[in-house]
Amino acid sequence: MKIAIMVRGFIPVPRPEDIVYVIIDLAQTIAEELANRGHQVDFYAPNGSRLNLPVRTKTMGLRALTKTRAELDKLLKTKDLLTRYMPSLWDRKLATEMLQRAAAGEYDIVHFHHPESALTLAPLFPSVPVVYTMHDSLGRWHHEIFGQFSSPNQYCISISDRQRKGAPNLPYAATVYNGVDIDRFTFNPKPADYLLFCGRIVPEKGVSEAVRIARRTKQKLYIIGPVLPENRAYFNKFVKPYLDDQIAYLGHKKNVETVEYFQNAKALLLPLKWEEPFGVTMIEAMACGTPVIVMNRGSAAEVVEDGKTGFVCNRMRDMAEAVQKIGQIKRKDCRDRVEKLFTIKAMVDNYESTFQTIASYHHALLPLKMGAPSAQILPSNLEE
Repeated sequence: MKIAIMVRGFIPVPRPEDIVYVIIDLAQTIAEELANRGHQVDFYAPNGSRLNLPVRTKTMGLRALTKTRAELDKLLKTKDLLTRYMPSLWDRKLATEMLQRAAAGEYDIVHFHHPESALTLAPLFPSVPVVYTMHDSLGRWHHEIFGQFSSPNQYCISISDRQRKGAPNLPYAATVYNGVDIDRFTFNPKPADYLLFCGRIVPEKGVSEAVRIARRTKQKLYIIGPVLPENRAYFNKFVKPYLDDQIAYLGHKKNVETVEYFQNAKALLLPLKWEEPFGVTMIEAMACGTPVIVMNRGSAAEVVEDGKTGFVCNRMRDMAEAVQKIGQIKRKDCRDRVEKLFTIKAMVDNYESTFQTIASYHHALLPLKMGAPSAQILPSNLEE
């Protein structure tokens, strides 16, 4: 297949080390693995981007608008974001190029990791199958934008089945779970004596709740993750006052630096307060043999097998009790679940087969699609 992929038109790939953007990491992995399998893959991103060969990087001469976390924060806060729309215009520039080339026969399928990059353009190119991976929590906003810009050539991939609950009527073609590099996140059967929280330091991730659980159970807790300026007050009020010999904030770590913390934790603690659509940290932990204690929100029950690879809890009290029962979990079961469901190979296998199915389905029904209202030809049966 000939495939074009894009995340953002204003952030270079690979991402700057101090910018937390898991979507870019996943998209880069998918592109490089598909190319290694013999597909022609072009990745669209701004100047300064360079992926491993045989992926071809297409910049179209666009300069990167941000190369550091500080530059990104400034960009997102400036009034220029609304008055000049530069990030959106950069996205649109690359998306338009991808769709025009696909319509000319250069690509069999185009793949976007943010639907807003191409939603307004896709109806103008009915011959091109346009695929979106939905990385966010879904809701009314997604129903509205897909309703406004629907067309038969648009297809969605969810990253968990539970994610679809917020917007069940989008044109889903498949669910494809995210994958982890099990050669990097290697198994450790004998952990140290601490709990781990790893993620952005924001209220919805439940960092303050993790602190409360550790204090209640008298367990050592390591906290890893970035504190962005807008969340500094939250950190100062709910985390910083409790830092001591028992609870330690280790700051933001590079991906390669987090592995040993996952390997040596006796459990990953995730008191989620939002409907997390997947949660890559859960599979990173389990790949290392580390069980996950997680609030039953979003995809938690899909990723973690309750009672076998961790505990999926409905109350804070249940999470505290689960900490005391963590010795019941066999760490090898955690690793086995990741090897079965959440490897990079499994992820790319599913993307590859989904792309092939969409391309075949779309081009086979193209004459019918182009002459019919979009509501009649949504691909609701692609997974059957």
